[in-house]
Amino acid sequence: MTYRCVTSYTSLALVALIAASAQGPGVAGFTPNGLSKTHGFVVSSTLNSQAEKSIEVASADAEMSNAVAIDGLNNIIGTNGVADNQPNERYKAISLQALDKVAENHPELKEHLYDVKLAGMVFPFKASPYYVDELVDWKGGNVKEDPFYKLIFPTLDMLIPEHREKLEAAHKVGDPAGLIKVVAEIREDLNPHPAGQKELNAPKEDKLTGVQHKYSETVLVFPAAAQTCHAYCTYCFRWAQFIGNDELRFAQKEAGSLFDYLAEHEEVSDILMTGGDPMIMRTKSLAQYLEPLCDPNFLPHIKNLRIGTRSLSFWPQRFTTDADADELIELLRRAREEGGRHIAIMAHLSHKRELSTDKVKAAVNRIQKEAFATIRSQSPIMRGINDDSEVWAEKWRLEVSMGIIPYYMFMARDTGAQQYFDVPLVKAQRLYSDAIRSCSGLIRTARGPSMSCTPGKVEVTGVEEIMGQKAFILRFLQCRDEGWIGRPFFAKYDDKAIWYDDLKPLDGMELPWDEKGLPKPVPAALN
Repeated sequence: MTYRCVTSYTSLALVALIAASAQGPGVAGFTPNGLSKTHGFVVSSTLNSQAEKSIEVASADAEMSNAVAIDGLNNIIGTNGVADNQPNERYKAISLQALDKVAENHPELKEHLYDVKLAGMVFPFKASPYYVDELVDWKGGNVKEDPFYKLIFPTLDMLIPEHREKLEAAHKVGDPAGLIKVVAEIREDLNPHPAGQKELNAPKEDKLTGVQHKYSETVLVFPAAAQTCHAYCTYCFRWAQFIGNDELRFAQKEAGSLFDYLAEHEEVSDILMTGGDPMIMRTKSLAQYLEPLCDPNFLPHIKNLRIGTRSLSFWPQRFTTDADADELIELLRRAREEGGRHIAIMAHLSHKRELSTDKVKAAVNRIQKEAFATIRSQSPIMRGINDDSEVWAEKWRLEVSMGIIPYYMFMARDTGAQQYFDVPLVKAQRLYSDAIRSCSGLIRTARGPSMSCTPGKVEVTGVEEIMGQKAFILRFLQCRDEGWIGRPFFAKYDDKAIWYDDLKPLDGMELPWDEKGLPKPVPAALN
């Protein structure tokens, strides 16, 4: 008898495993009994542990597609190749299985295939044809150093030496069950849910499987059909959403229970739709969340609808030439014009190159002039991608010229490959200051550098001498305890600190959070 893979390691991990088993330099690929070198395979029942059951996977491409697609609800149509180059091409994801095809079109990738495929077992990989063909600079020299290559193509360098050695050793042995187990162990070490997302942010209600309520005025919703993206960032702090493990995912299956929750919480003014990426959803699926908000009498305390998306970078055609793009624009317009809600597209933009193509310019124009929505930009600062003040200044200047509002500069979160992408707090603050002072006042809406951590959003405001000690000046932009918002506090200067839990209090002072990262009560003298 054979069984579908339903273990905690998931069929998606197995698909990545098989894709990565291609022979690499100096390492032999493995071929367990019955394993095809193409797509279909059956793993024999001789495997141990949770993989002892026979695992039938009819097609690697089909399994990957099933893991990310919900039939009729999002715009995923498969992951087994590169879309035809047509002006109105339909989005078609590029998976690990399609990398050999990508390398045929971009030979610069060939020498890196082993690196990407093996790293892709641990870190989710997906790309879009638009991004690969129009944003990655394949001819600029060493493609591995191109910021846009680094942004979506994982590398073994993202793993600490211990994890890398463990992964390569397991791969060399050629035992699928052992390799799956090693991948799961490494992922568990990468802190899949930072900042208390599971333990502290999720309401304790059975039907709210995809809702977080960390700050009183804002509720996050993770629609089930949105729990994938047009492509995956290598540094994504929500990478656990994409590895096929239901125990790690947030996924709201329907809108009714969300609206019931909001009706009971009139302190909420903002809904933030996130994921994954809500713009992967078909408009008819998105409408179950937005259509009720076109009625101004429905939940009138909800004033603002934010949609977090990277579609402007990964697939701007979502707003222009997708089959239901017109319906999407009309739905956004109605929520704004008829429902009286402020619609904010929270665009993840790391670099000015993302705003350079005619396709993205057309998308921005349509969002602003037909949907009447506001676009705000935010991005983490990442080593090797945008850790340069002029990169940020140029990005912000271009955004403002296009009517996009600079919003946040974030720090790399304590999850995934943080150690590969992190930038010290002192460098980030200096970079932010250098960038912002070279821009006009219209650009100084950008806040940062900010850490979205357990107690809240902590901004590194500057470095000064306090009572004879060199110190960080910090403040909460958001906090679980609203009493701390806007209040400055201090920490010892540390040129190696990269995250809030690296900070130490100044002599004679305390930091405003406890050992669990939760805010301490605001001292009476400050109330």
